[in-house]
Amino acid sequence: MAGSTLVFAAPHRARSDGRASTLLRLLRSPSGAVGAALLAVLLAAGFGASFVTPYDPAAQNLGIPVHPPSLVPVAGGVHLLGTDQLGRDVLSRLLVGLRISLGVALAVVPLSTALGLGIGMVTGYRGGWLDVALMRLVDAQLSVPTLLLAVAVVAVLGTGLLQIIAVLVIAGWPGYARVVRAEALALREREFAAAARAVGASDARILARHVLPNVLPTVLVLGTLHLPVVIVFEAALSFLGLGIQPPTPSLGQMIGQAQDLVWQAWWMPTIPGVVITLVVLAFNLLGDRIRDVLDPRLRGLGPV
Repeated sequence: MAGSTLVFAAPHRARSDGRASTLLRLLRSPSGAVGAALLAVLLAAGFGASFVTPYDPAAQNLGIPVHPPSLVPVAGGVHLLGTDQLGRDVLSRLLVGLRISLGVALAVVPLSTALGLGIGMVTGYRGGWLDVALMRLVDAQLSVPTLLLAVAVVAVLGTGLLQIIAVLVIAGWPGYARVVRAEALALREREFAAAARAVGASDARILARHVLPNVLPTVLVLGTLHLPVVIVFEAALSFLGLGIQPPTPSLGQMIGQAQDLVWQAWWMPTIPGVVITLVVLAFNLLGDRIRDVLDPRLRGLGPV
């Protein structure tokens, strides 16, 4: 019995050691560590906004409009990052806007990944008329600019959080489908896939047991690098008035509402812009490091 226990426990320990080793390699470089630390702070600030916002982000105080950042109490309160033209606390609105931007990105990327992964694996492995039809759909989708697509969707469905998520999912899945299809085309000709077919394995089993594990590292890297793109697009749509609508704040909306006050109230557009930059930087640093760790072709080119 002891021998049997050791036999069954060893694979679990090997998987655990492999995950720990991957995490250590991810955090070993300065870029990976900085990206992970910065992202952890931003996630904590965004998703903890409900507990740490000093004021109601929609509460107006017309007695202190466009008040600069200060540690001195004004009208019974301290506004560390100042107030906007309606006297609303910029810090409170910033935290809620960060939560919305991160929430949109963390909803859009998994949905885009799942849709593109499923379509890419099926079309790449099966081929035939289904491959031709779906790839022509991908080509048509990629030919439509995201902003034009957003305008069309907003014109039909109206503005709002769900509409923004729908637009960005529709715009994002073709990139995953193309990459996964190319991987599946190569994998279906490999020896392990041929051996599985020879012993009578179904296509679904081959896709789940052999193709999917081999494309997941590529999809993970794509997803990590897609996150900052989604955040920038969401901010751009909100800036143009096609995204999150007032009184709910978003980072792009805050910049758009302050664009005429950039010289009189520099903090109003600058601070949300800096936060967007930090979020994009954190995801890019982490995404680049994940690519280096998961791509075996890069392991001999530097410290991993």
